[in-house]
Amino acid sequence: MANRPGKHSAPLNSGTSRRGAHSAPLGSTQGRRGSHSAPVTSAGRSTRSAQAARSRSAQADASRTPRASRARSSFEGTGFAPTASPVSAAGGSQSFAATDSLAHAKAARKKSRGKKIALGIAAALVVILAGAGTALALYLNGINATIQGGLDDAEFKELGEQLAPAKADGSYYVGIFGSDARKGETASRSDVTMLARIDPDKGVGDLISVPRDTMINIEGHGTQKINAAYAFGGPSEAVKTLSTFAGVPITHYVEVHFEELKDVVNELGGIQVNVPESFYSDTSGISLEAGEQTLDGDQALAFARERHATRAGDFSRAQAQRMIIEAIVEKVLSKSITEIPGTVESLARCVTTDYSVTDLVSLALTFKDKGLTMYSAACPSYTLNQDGISYVGTQYAEWQDMMRRVDAGLDPTDTSAEIPEPQASDTELGAATNAASPAEYRDLMADALTTDDVVDVE
Repeated sequence: MANRPGKHSAPLNSGTSRRGAHSAPLGSTQGRRGSHSAPVTSAGRSTRSAQAARSRSAQADASRTPRASRARSSFEGTGFAPTASPVSAAGGSQSFAATDSLAHAKAARKKSRGKKIALGIAAALVVILAGAGTALALYLNGINATIQGGLDDAEFKELGEQLAPAKADGSYYVGIFGSDARKGETASRSDVTMLARIDPDKGVGDLISVPRDTMINIEGHGTQKINAAYAFGGPSEAVKTLSTFAGVPITHYVEVHFEELKDVVNELGGIQVNVPESFYSDTSGISLEAGEQTLDGDQALAFARERHATRAGDFSRAQAQRMIIEAIVEKVLSKSITEIPGTVESLARCVTTDYSVTDLVSLALTFKDKGLTMYSAACPSYTLNQDGISYVGTQYAEWQDMMRRVDAGLDPTDTSAEIPEPQASDTELGAATNAASPAEYRDLMADALTTDDVVDVE
């Protein structure tokens, strides 16, 4: 287990040395010096604050001026302070000496015109900023509608009942499910099941595959494969089943559509992947040689789908899917700060999630600032046949140890790592209480294909 295939723990190219990187959430007011850290809707609030301040100033000035001599102006009632006419201490209009009255009058008129021009410019800026804030809000709402639009109201509500808050330390788990359906096909089962742990504060992410054929019990449906949970109960049942299997609460849901993902890969200019083994896909007609290379969208899709021409079958395919997701994350984080929001918008077309676009952009900017070390692994598993049906069995002890390392923020494949006491004593982590494969599995593994058979990639 020390050299589990698919391990990738090198820090991603996150631009940690970039000067002035913005790591605060979009709604944060604690931005880096020189960066824009106002909330998305700050234009409206700033306008109201400025207007209120000017109104209070005007009222204070007016309170020092006798009521009878206050001059009305076109700005009265707008929140801007009118320019008052000079008055005498007695309350009447002030007269100028004959020798300088004309000069004073011209200066007063010039000052008044200057104030009016300045106030006019300020009013125009207020309108522009308010309009920009509205446009930005509409823009963000449009992207949110795209990434959350794959869920109807009932699914969204049921999903919300299964999702849990982040942990006290800020880390949380994400259920990732994927459909590999081709165009024109309908897929009721999730072909991809992954669990991600995200720790923004420490800059660590884990991506753990759970084989789609994992033998499991689903309430009301008996023994099934884990990918059937989506068919029986949609996103909420898929999240519930994965959460029980891993023994952790899940905070967010992400559904990836691999067919659309190829367009995003092309828009990113390709992704860098170290292909573990050479293969020819008879489905797509695409051949890939082993080694580090840049994949375009079609090649990435072929890599993500292939399981017949690889050494470990579906275990190899799960490894490829993790590698593609890692490569996309790395490419996104290599973008400049100003490019990240647009890149997230492109990704929105191939995912369905409860995340908001501001959450995703904020997370990307946080990892870009802090750096990201990403670990990749698979639930220790083996193939088995029961009653003529092909399943995948769980290596229970190994899975529990792996989940304890994951929860502690350690490399999930490092079996020599010392697990901290809180995780070591947590019996729920990796308990797999809904798994249905045999409790005694070591003899069954002798002639089976296992996750250790995947070609290792350093």
